[in-house]
Amino acid sequence: MVGPITECREGLQRQWTARRGRLAERLTSGPRLPPAAIRDVRLTPGQRLRRDLFERVLHDVEREGFAGLAPATARARLRHLLDEWLADSGLGGMSASERAEMELALLAELTGLGPLDALMADPAVSDILVNSPHDVWVDRFGKLQKTSARFDDAAHMMRILGRIVAAQGRHLEEATPYVDTRLPDGSRLHAMLPPLSANGPVIAIRRARSLPFRIDQLVTCGTMNAAISRFLALAVRGGLHILISGGAATGKTTLLNVLSRFIPPEERVVTIEETAELRLDHPHVVTLEARMANIEGRGEVTLRTLVRNALRMRADRIIVGEVRGAEVFDMLQAMNLGHHGSLTTVHANSCEDALRRLETLVLMGGFDIPGRALRELIGSTLHLVVHMIRLSDGSRRIASVGEVDLQDGEIAVHELFKFSWERDAGGHIVGRHSATGRRPRCLALLRALAADVDGLFEPTGESGA
Repeated sequence: MVGPITECREGLQRQWTARRGRLAERLTSGPRLPPAAIRDVRLTPGQRLRRDLFERVLHDVEREGFAGLAPATARARLRHLLDEWLADSGLGGMSASERAEMELALLAELTGLGPLDALMADPAVSDILVNSPHDVWVDRFGKLQKTSARFDDAAHMMRILGRIVAAQGRHLEEATPYVDTRLPDGSRLHAMLPPLSANGPVIAIRRARSLPFRIDQLVTCGTMNAAISRFLALAVRGGLHILISGGAATGKTTLLNVLSRFIPPEERVVTIEETAELRLDHPHVVTLEARMANIEGRGEVTLRTLVRNALRMRADRIIVGEVRGAEVFDMLQAMNLGHHGSLTTVHANSCEDALRRLETLVLMGGFDIPGRALRELIGSTLHLVVHMIRLSDGSRRIASVGEVDLQDGEIAVHELFKFSWERDAGGHIVGRHSATGRRPRCLALLRALAADVDGLFEPTGESGA
């Protein structure tokens, strides 16, 4: 027996085939992809029905207007339109579950991320990676997992991307086949198009945590121990310059957010990022965000420009989300010009490598500075380097906390805390944080902030599997 969905699908396909090209072009308004990249016949009946219904009501959506509506209002308006569509198509007898599924899918198409909406609602997902319309992965607790989510085809991906990017005032087209933008919830979206990506559009979303971590939560999950947490909190309060290093997805930005909670509330903080990700729990924060050039190649605002402008904004502290270019030199100068307690992150493989990385970035920026003078600038400016790693089980750990020292024009890093680990008989990672026993040069400052800090540096350590 033929069901109502099958009957309606065939009718809708005949009725709206003539309008499909014009309607799809109206919504996509983006780059033209090769036909081979967008054509896909592997659609389920439900996907085809949703697509046909969606194409049919584009003009109704434009007339009603969904952009900028609150979720509850948009859903109520969509429910009213859906009643009309189903009545016209003879599908009034659709079951409640089928109708609810259709309603959610259409709402995601009109106001959200389409098939990715369900993944965005999962609090365990930290990254969403779309390699192709039918190849969607997520990062859960540090491990990559393939999901059942899928787009209809590349044109479906472009339709979603075109709407999101346009809402942010950005362009994604042949002239600018990549974009880095921020979603309404604070998540960061990066997308690339052919010919830069050989297999069609590629999307990477770094989720923003709805409730930022607290330092006690990082202690509980083993990222650090209580001694390290107290030491870093005092270091931030005392105005030490801290560099957080590590590889991709090791938790550098998370730690930066956590440490910012210990900045005294009476201080003014200016944050500088390429795409705003930091969510500081502080009463006085100014957020600066870099800007890419427009389609004519104009209007670019770099991190270096923002750092220089931050110097004129009466900032007590300057936080750069990540240094990766010539802005390193301006950041170091800012640290030396009275902006105590500045924080930043850098991609590196160890504490020592992080300092070498800063030196390399300055030289690559075209600054004609003798190597010894540059090392003296870095060594006399930075106080601490915190290095983070991600283990094979997906867990993230502070691997080392080192104090920066300048000795005869050369930079040295003296380790204060370290993380040691091994695998047990079952192959599970077991590790512990411990102090090395070395007393930091900033010990007098720490004693002025807290009654008893000497015990933090006793080489007893705490377990932290």
